[in-house]
Amino acid sequence: MDIIFDLGGVVVTWEPEALVADLFSEPVDRSAVLTGIIGHSDWVGLDRGTLAVEDAASRAAERTGLSRDRVLRFLKAVPAILVPIPQTVDLLYRLKDRGHMLFCLSNLHRASIERLERSCTFWEVFSGLAISCRLQLCKPEEAVYQHLLREYNLSPGQTLFVDDMEANLVPAARLGMRVLKFENPAQCEARLKAMGYL
Repeated sequence: MDIIFDLGGVVVTWEPEALVADLFSEPVDRSAVLTGIIGHSDWVGLDRGTLAVEDAASRAAERTGLSRDRVLRFLKAVPAILVPIPQTVDLLYRLKDRGHMLFCLSNLHRASIERLERSCTFWEVFSGLAISCRLQLCKPEEAVYQHLLREYNLSPGQTLFVDDMEANLVPAARLGMRVLKFENPAQCEARLKAMGYL
């Protein structure tokens, strides 16, 4: 069977609130970052690879009232908070050892994927990748799922998609894939066992 994994919040940590709290002491500033930067459509532009970090910082500064330097500092700090989750990485290797073909489908800024590729060794478990900034396609757009299926000749009915965001599971299910909502490594492992993958 083929299994597609998301990265952020599944294979690597994604806890933006902690970074925001670390860099911004005022509640009003924290709210501005969470809603006006992470929650803004420009964040999707960064994920899509169609918006440069410097341009995103300028636009966010104008939008939120925060200084451009503070916004840029935040954006440039994002890649460093993406670190492997050991239990999930172990799970990936065990699934591969069971004969499953593993793939990766993730929305990531360019700097984030480049840093992960330099610093992480788990890439060897994946037989293929679909990274948003390199395809200019983002989940939950159906086209990015179709690209991965087509690129690696995957059959939707024989493919499981694992993601921590419900909205990202919907298109996968619509295309005929099995889906598993990731909550934590132990929960994911238990579900995989119940589904017959382990």
